[in-house]
Amino acid sequence: MLPGSKVILITGASSGIGQACAEYLARRGYCVYGTSRHANPEGSREPSGFTLIQMDVTDDASVARGVDLVVSREGRLDVAVNNAGIVMAGPIEDFTLDKARSQFETNFFGVLRVCQAVLPVMRQQRSGHIINISSLAGRVAAPYQGLYSASKFAVEGLSEALHGEVRHFGIKVVLLEPGDTPTRNTASRLKIPSTPAYAPYYDNALKAYEYGERHGCSLDKFGPLLERIIENSHPRLRYMCGLMFQTAGATLKNFVPYALFEWALSKFYKF
Repeated sequence: MLPGSKVILITGASSGIGQACAEYLARRGYCVYGTSRHANPEGSREPSGFTLIQMDVTDDASVARGVDLVVSREGRLDVAVNNAGIVMAGPIEDFTLDKARSQFETNFFGVLRVCQAVLPVMRQQRSGHIINISSLAGRVAAPYQGLYSASKFAVEGLSEALHGEVRHFGIKVVLLEPGDTPTRNTASRLKIPSTPAYAPYYDNALKAYEYGERHGCSLDKFGPLLERIIENSHPRLRYMCGLMFQTAGATLKNFVPYALFEWALSKFYKF
């Protein structure tokens, strides 16, 4: 198959990283389907050239319909990018179990649903790339975003295991780990009310996270990186994409005593 002719499915493509990647890859000549919960069920052509279809990653039937639509139209599916996600913030003590389940329903079980829906197609083809958008918060837990980090740590573990299970079928599994990035998540982050004892630390951490996101890694970096991954027949398991101090910090965690690392993290984010 010639570069640029692959069929690509990107979840959560109505904004942020997903939209930036869908637009970039469509301009590069790929056949791109993006998903949104609020899209036309039959799909609609976006001005930038990709097709936006309806899919809710928290719903089994919706995921199955979306994948079936792409495969029935194109006859194959070469790349699935699991990008859809939500961000919740708050002290772990104050999360209800319902809120915690909601965080995992999208960020973890949504990834699992899409993987399970596309794997039979890719196994039959004996080829494919599954690219799961994790986060540097899936390497370094973010205090006051503990459930978000936990969901991304879970995606990391799922992806590592899946990488070993499907390599015999010619399927490549990759983790893409963004750092702070200016997306809609900053405005749409669900903030759990906190116990007063946590309030000053929680407020400081949120301000630091939001400042970092507004001044974070440009969305323009993700499309070219994604293209390099999907055109690589032997991609690495993990790719970080973020500001240098963030990617260096995530790496440094493995080489210094954790007490020192946590102290530096608390000083930077003022919690």
